[in-house]
Amino acid sequence: MPNFKIEYYLKSILIISFISIITAYYIEYILGHKPCNLCLIERIPYVISIFIILTNYIFKIDQKFVLLLLTLTFSFSFFISIYHLGIEQGVFKESAACGLKNTSDIISKEELLKLLNEKTISCKDVTFRVFGFSLTSINMILSFVIVIILIKINNINEKIR
Repeated sequence: MPNFKIEYYLKSILIISFISIITAYYIEYILGHKPCNLCLIERIPYVISIFIILTNYIFKIDQKFVLLLLTLTFSFSFFISIYHLGIEQGVFKESAACGLKNTSDIISKEELLKLLNEKTISCKDVTFRVFGFSLTSINMILSFVIVIILIKINNINEKIR
């Protein structure tokens, strides 16, 4: 018999992930705030969690395995957010990940010159805040809360079995 409490939390994480991705694209494309490379990387765990949870609903995967994958996914999100926040606050220097662009489709020197003339978004520049918090700090808090909830659910689930 499935644990309905776990189902509730998985649905909540799915909704949070959808809202996070939609909000990120809204801020980028409607409000015009361009993300840095680390901001783009911070979106990946939300997409992965959507994929994991939808796959779970379709194929009825073992919930313990799903919880483990989600915990690892949001732990990655949390640590990337800590690193990004450290760059924003000047604790860490910007890494190569902050300035990398996809150069595999550059064919001519004109395209290369155009790419060099484009303004790259620095990982330390915060262009959008909500109640004074950068999106990175909000992501860090959200990822941490989700990881704690997932660990707690897994511990409760282990005690029941």
